[in-house]
Amino acid sequence: MAVSQQQQQQQAVSKPAGGKHGNVLPLWGNEKTMNLNPMILTNVLSSPYFKVQLYELKTYHEVVDEIYFKVNHMEPWEKGSRKTAGQTGMCGGVRGVGTGGIVSTAYCLLYKLFTLKLTRKQVMGLITHTDSPYIRSLGFMYIRYTQPPPDLVDWYDEFLDDEEVCHHGYLYNGIAFVSMLIICYYKV
Repeated sequence: MAVSQQQQQQQAVSKPAGGKHGNVLPLWGNEKTMNLNPMILTNVLSSPYFKVQLYELKTYHEVVDEIYFKVNHMEPWEKGSRKTAGQTGMCGGVRGVGTGGIVSTAYCLLYKLFTLKLTRKQVMGLITHTDSPYIRSLGFMYIRYTQPPPDLVDWYDEFLDDEEVCHHGYLYNGIAFVSMLIICYYKV
């Protein structure tokens, strides 16, 4: 009996901790697509920005610097690049998935972060970053797309009272942005 208990303890120590404890993050959903909308993913993967410029970035810190200098909105498509005339319903330009356009820098960088297989410490570095609300927003989006649904509230909870404003089609403070991410999560 003592041997099996000892083996269990050794296995528990060698396994990465789940939830918000431990540095290895669990990955929820599709390990290749990051759970992104297929049209967005296709446009990211075929984007010259992703294939050329982001390919050159190899470290977390290089990508964070790129976010700081290049991201100025959080929408999936660059403004004015989508043809939405005549579309109705969910394809009417509201959700950004009806027709393609030029995929945004933010979504290219979001997928680049995914290719780096971020650690818990790196994700915490994104969502607590003080230099740019866009760095923080991409951190929250990373969590929204990659973490198990039951863990989302634990990740977002301490940021609901955040007063920093981010532009995501509209201006959002912390509670509005995080609420929007949770609501959009359940609609996708």
